[in-house]
Amino acid sequence: MRSGAAADRTGYFHEALRYHSDAELLDVVVPFLAGGPVAGEPTYVACGGRTTALLRDVLPPSSGVEFLAPGATYARPAAAIRAYQALLSRDIATGVDQIRIVGEVPTAGPTWHSWARYEAAINHAFGGFPLWSLCPYDARVTPPAVLDDVARTHPSFAAPGDRHEPSRAYTEPPLFLREGRTAAPDPLQAGPPAATLVDATPAEARAAVRRLGAGLPAPSLDDLVIAVNETITNAFLYGHPPVHVRIWAGDGRAVVTVTDAGRGPGDPYAGLLPPPAGSVTGRGLWITHQTCTHVTTARDETGWTVRMTAE
Repeated sequence: MRSGAAADRTGYFHEALRYHSDAELLDVVVPFLAGGPVAGEPTYVACGGRTTALLRDVLPPSSGVEFLAPGATYARPAAAIRAYQALLSRDIATGVDQIRIVGEVPTAGPTWHSWARYEAAINHAFGGFPLWSLCPYDARVTPPAVLDDVARTHPSFAAPGDRHEPSRAYTEPPLFLREGRTAAPDPLQAGPPAATLVDATPAEARAAVRRLGAGLPAPSLDDLVIAVNETITNAFLYGHPPVHVRIWAGDGRAVVTVTDAGRGPGDPYAGLLPPPAGSVTGRGLWITHQTCTHVTTARDETGWTVRMTAE
């Protein structure tokens, strides 16, 4: 374990904090935050309500730390990447040399699969920015499987006393993202789908989603229809038949899966990052990740599946 990692960091420095008490959290995060404005570094917090309250209680109003709305920041992984890239680019344009962020992503339920991919992908997405980010995880309530992923997606861990230890389990993002990981089923998937379509046209799929998702708020339903259209079009253009569309709906939510017999995209960052300029592929999956509340992808022996959730 080494001390003073702040003194020799360059580029993107991505750390996790596994804490076992509120005191341990504050011992690490408060000096991290307080040191930013002192050094002339824009400093941000995007954490859940409990963590935000703890930090607000100990940081003076004049600390210079800016609190972001976590619900907006972490509405969906791909949107969070885009928003942070815009924020970082704006600050760099003012001439700052370093930026600090404490960010707390959602860890509960079937959405963690998407946020684990986010934590891996930002090692690449933010690699060109002078950013020091600290991601706190409450070890008292975070599931062990999530903590395993945290170790694999963060190059190092922070600890009290300005200590920083490399993560022995860290996995390079392309390798992590290419693994055949399967997200936990959505609760709606406990029952049979309300509809199953085989080799349906995009128009037929759109109509089925509009009919069965009628209980969704209108903007969410419109976004889901767009996402399903993009996904099924991709399945026909780049995948292999048969293409199965399955729809679950209830309690103001809807889940749609699109499965084809292909292998899915070769780019490990597909969907999470916009396609390179001039690319003719990848835009549909990027749009899907921007519009749906939650998107997961999976590759297995049967093919490639995109699951879209709207609420």
